[in-house]
Amino acid sequence: MGNGFGSLFIGVAGLQSSQNALNVTSNNLANLNTVGYVRQQVLYADRNYITFSTTSAISKQQTGLGVKIGDVVHTRDIFLDRLYRTETGRQAFYQATYEAAYEVETYFQEMEGQAFQDALGDFWESFQELYKAPDDSIYQNLVIQKAQLFTSRASAVYAGLQNYQSNINTQIIDDINRINELGKTISELNEQINKVESGNIETAMTLRDERDNALDELSALVDITYSETVGGIVTVSIEGNEFVGELGYHEVSVQRDKASGFVTPYWGYLSDVGKGEYTYLFKFDRDISTGNDNDIGELKALILARGDSVANYTDIVGVDADVYNDSTGMSVMLRAEAQLDQLFHGIVTALNDILCPNVEASEYISGLVGGGSITMTDVAGNTYTVTADTKILDMDNCSVGADGKLPPQELFTRIGTERYTEVTYTDPDTGEVKICYLYNEEDPDDTTMQYTLQSVSVNEALILDETALPHLKQNGDVDQALAEALAAAWKKEGLTVSPNDTKAYNFNDYYTAMIGEMSTYGNIYSSMAANLSDEVMTVDNQRLQVIGVSSDEELTKMIKYQNAYNASSRFINVINEMIEHLITQLG
Repeated sequence: MGNGFGSLFIGVAGLQSSQNALNVTSNNLANLNTVGYVRQQVLYADRNYITFSTTSAISKQQTGLGVKIGDVVHTRDIFLDRLYRTETGRQAFYQATYEAAYEVETYFQEMEGQAFQDALGDFWESFQELYKAPDDSIYQNLVIQKAQLFTSRASAVYAGLQNYQSNINTQIIDDINRINELGKTISELNEQINKVESGNIETAMTLRDERDNALDELSALVDITYSETVGGIVTVSIEGNEFVGELGYHEVSVQRDKASGFVTPYWGYLSDVGKGEYTYLFKFDRDISTGNDNDIGELKALILARGDSVANYTDIVGVDADVYNDSTGMSVMLRAEAQLDQLFHGIVTALNDILCPNVEASEYISGLVGGGSITMTDVAGNTYTVTADTKILDMDNCSVGADGKLPPQELFTRIGTERYTEVTYTDPDTGEVKICYLYNEEDPDDTTMQYTLQSVSVNEALILDETALPHLKQNGDVDQALAEALAAAWKKEGLTVSPNDTKAYNFNDYYTAMIGEMSTYGNIYSSMAANLSDEVMTVDNQRLQVIGVSSDEELTKMIKYQNAYNASSRFINVINEMIEHLITQLG
């Protein structure tokens, strides 16, 4: 009888185990389309055995108490998870970079590009027309109009690039905020999981799913490394610095540039802001490449694409190739801004230098040929020390406008200074007081003193009176050579797209080469993003084979567990009938 009633426990154990297994399967099916859900699998185990005798020569005499659920497995493959998160971060890096490159191409070629190219071509043609009759006010006015259109179109593209930089900056702020939110979420889930699993009885599967989803999302934003402690807490590092620890998380702080508004993420807990010492989230001391394993994360791509300032021609002209590659050349936006401004600066200075030619002071003042200096004074009483290589107006060979005045009018003016400062000096050879015009050099530290898109406009005096455009020799004859030089300036090859490029271009060919380089970079980024997207999808499919829920598989298991439940039920009925028979017939 004891064994008979004991057998009922075996049947009950089968019923309970099958019922729990059905519940697990039902839960899997209910979450078939739940994003990030990891399927659960039941593992059966024997219940405890009761030993009756250990003296048997064959084996121990034992009877079992049936079956139990040994564990409900939370199925994951840590190697596929790591591979997926790494490739997701790399794909996000190149996707963000490609989107920035695509926007740049759009500004040049679709939104403003065709209009800008037309404006460039029209401006060139206006000088070809001027060459036919330099003294014709119609052609002079045409040059002024096309100069205004060219400046307007170039400024529109340049402003569009700056606006997109601001948009990227907004994306950077959003990403940083999201990173901090994910850090807080992972930290809170760590605490909840630790509480649930501290008794080694239950696995916090739903909480673990949420944490894994947070890690998946975080891996697309930044390059992360992570590990799980014995207590079930996941610690996370970003770019080698701790982000989420066992006791909480470290918020990513932002440093905001006062002039541009651009933000730079840094670690507050590793920085001494009071002393101006910052530990930034990213280090760009190595080339960004897959070989260096540092081309990971959308946030890094956005910061690189935006750059840390607004670029102009000074970020290309005279810059060493290595310096360029480690600064402007790394950024999609800075590269585009600098190249556009270099084209504008090249055209503006070339035309101005023809209309208002300069020479070194030693060519006019023989006393400076052997070196030394002299002092000159302007009308306000300010003094200037002039040396042999100081640039002044070539008064003997320059042309003038219809008014015949010196200095001649330049076509493009800077907002921070006039082209020349009129000064007087005493000739060291003759003792005679003379007048000359000092050229106000471009200041590399002051954009208002540069011929850049940020501070140049068409000369207002020429807009009011186009005949003031230099076109006459000082004796009153038409200066056909000047018109010829202006027309020929467009064919002079003097611009390189970047310090890495040894080929020199004229203005029209430079624009074509510039757009070609942008397209090349865009195609590279696009191909990388597309290839990595396919790779991410492949890894994700492999991962889903492990963690994903298959309705066919779960329905098969449901039938198996249902049959096991029915078998346990029939087993109990048989034992019940046997006990009843023993009691009623033999009792």
